[in-house]
Amino acid sequence: MALRVVQWATGSVGVAAIKGVLEHPELELAGCWVHSTDKAGKDVGEIIGSEPLGVTATNSLDDILALDADAVIYAPLLPNLGEVTALLRSGKNVVSPIGWFYPSESEAAPLEAAAREGNVTLHGAGIGPGAATELFPLLLSVMSTGVTYVRAEEYSDLRTYGAPDVLRHVMGFGGTPESALTGPMQKLLNGGFFQSVRLIVDRLGFAAEPQIRTSQEVAVATAPIDSPMGVIEPGQVAGRRFHWDAVVTNTIVVRITVNWLMGEENLDPAWSFGPAGERYEMQVRGNPNTFVTVKGWQPESVEEGLISNPGVVATAAHCVNSIPATVAAEPGIATFFDLPLITGRAAPQLSR
Repeated sequence: MALRVVQWATGSVGVAAIKGVLEHPELELAGCWVHSTDKAGKDVGEIIGSEPLGVTATNSLDDILALDADAVIYAPLLPNLGEVTALLRSGKNVVSPIGWFYPSESEAAPLEAAAREGNVTLHGAGIGPGAATELFPLLLSVMSTGVTYVRAEEYSDLRTYGAPDVLRHVMGFGGTPESALTGPMQKLLNGGFFQSVRLIVDRLGFAAEPQIRTSQEVAVATAPIDSPMGVIEPGQVAGRRFHWDAVVTNTIVVRITVNWLMGEENLDPAWSFGPAGERYEMQVRGNPNTFVTVKGWQPESVEEGLISNPGVVATAAHCVNSIPATVAAEPGIATFFDLPLITGRAAPQLSR
């Protein structure tokens, strides 16, 4: 029988996850939690722009807890510990792209207890943090001995991200450099990227300092820049760069970086994606060295990205494809290396 899946939140990742569940031969959509009262009571098909699905959205946690379901894809903008522990205690496995890839002991304790009480598993999946920042670089490291350095880096045009309020009020675009540098984004990102760095450090055995070093930079517009949040005026933030470094005696051994630009023109400093364009890079220095560039997780144009952003779809797909292995895992918190290798599935029209 198909595993019954609940989608928690219907932002861009949530909508992509619902579509992924509908395509997966081992899964069926059992329920959907929505934040907005306007969406509550609607057929989920209406929310995702498809034919009716016979599943009604709810904004009630109690409705979801009472539902007969095997797993929840938990994808709100920000995590809520109380929600996740309640879902786990209710006997529902949870897969999420917003955290718990490799939690510390203190972070894990209440979640581990809730998962064991519900006899279920919590698994963090996604793209960055997630596959691009720790899983794939670690898999590449199998081809080297004597590893000295691991890097994962994202280069993305944020004009393809159609969430104006998040861009302005959370990510700091369109504001002053001072407000961006002192705003919430660094702290919000640290939660996931710290886990990415620590997982690489621990798996490879680096004698890194316990404290992960962070740094951030901003670029400002030198001329008006059109974006999903409106025009970014000269002097306002139009580019952000974050680094997370693990260090052994002042030598960086693991570096994760994100480069988020509102296009490549009219920026100061004059940041650009270079001739390779938007991409993800993964690098391992050892014997031998490995360098991989991944294309396809960013759209070909801003217009295409605002319709369907491949990075968002990839994030959702990783969660969807992880559900069967997560449900089958031992109770508790499962990292990438606690589960078997996971793959996608053939398209419905091509599957047996």
